[in-house]
Amino acid sequence: MRKFLLFIFLLSPVSAYGNVVWPALYLETRLFSWWAISVGLIVEYLFVRKVLSAAPFKAVIATSSANVVSASLGILLVPLAGLAWELFPASIYNYLLGYGTFNPITWAGTFLVACAVNVAFEGLVYKKVFKLPFQYRTRVFWWFMLANSVSVGVAIASIWVVPIQA
Repeated sequence: MRKFLLFIFLLSPVSAYGNVVWPALYLETRLFSWWAISVGLIVEYLFVRKVLSAAPFKAVIATSSANVVSASLGILLVPLAGLAWELFPASIYNYLLGYGTFNPITWAGTFLVACAVNVAFEGLVYKKVFKLPFQYRTRVFWWFMLANSVSVGVAIASIWVVPIQA
């Protein structure tokens, strides 16, 4: 039975996604731009100072370290999370609504996924390495989602202002 299901899966149109570019791949190129990084570091520094009550020097080191970790892991995980979004739920609503890959719902999902991936790893650094009072499932998490939305928003906006050339 398993072999039969595997055979059916291999024949499904999902395998056609192999040559599709999805929004998270485009976003990844802009997340590493100097303007998105600069804006993100400044905003997150302010949030670390205010929300986590860190001293100025500790906030600089913690913010820089957390962003190095989230960038290092995010370079792979943001596109993979975006691909997961494309496979489910995007493949369902794209089919039902007749949308293609690049549509407002997918861009919104990509935006949220990128913010969440960044906050997940940055939060671990703040909590475990710097012993700052970062808490998941609280307002602190949502404050840092807001902070990350600025840099991710700048990266997405830059795609619309200066489109990526193929």
